[in-house]
Amino acid sequence: MGQPLQEGQQQATFRAMQEGTPEDWAAISGHFKEFSHGLPDRILTHLKLLDGDYGGFPIDRLQHSLQTATRAHRDGRDEEYVVCALLHDIGDTLGSFNHPDIAAAILKPFVSPENLWMVEKHGVFQGYYFFHHLGMDRHLRDQFKDHPLYQRTAEFCALYDATAFDVDYEAEPLSFFEPMLRRVFARPKQSIYKAVSEA
Repeated sequence: MGQPLQEGQQQATFRAMQEGTPEDWAAISGHFKEFSHGLPDRILTHLKLLDGDYGGFPIDRLQHSLQTATRAHRDGRDEEYVVCALLHDIGDTLGSFNHPDIAAAILKPFVSPENLWMVEKHGVFQGYYFFHHLGMDRHLRDQFKDHPLYQRTAEFCALYDATAFDVDYEAEPLSFFEPMLRRVFARPKQSIYKAVSEA
């Protein structure tokens, strides 16, 4: 979903990267800066794909995400943590077999290592509440029992993720979290492209 070329905008002319010139890459960098600023909009658009997608659950996936984030927010968690709670299942649509990895990949440049690990591993930790009903090992999370973030991730699932399927819970709307999401995604903390985005 790239941006169409506007009149007067430059674009690269090479047919293979090996032929690229500084002028080509200056043009590409200019487009990248503009495109990267639209990331929050694209994330919000993708979150909305979860609306009406129940997958057999009592509430749809968007409401689950909103409930998880609302519970974390009302519990006094900081903004970055709340945004992680909001996006923890955003990978459900394209990463049906590895959704935590998708969410972690989106969040990685913008969040702390602690929050990143929590999102990346939440699927295994959440399994404690249902894996045994599917003939799986509910204690799979115990492979991480000596990890310093074990308790943090177990707590995320117990307090916010596992409890966020309540048809009677009044979650905040997506618009409530939009300013938080925009602030968290305003500037990458770590990325090989960080210098380009800030130039």
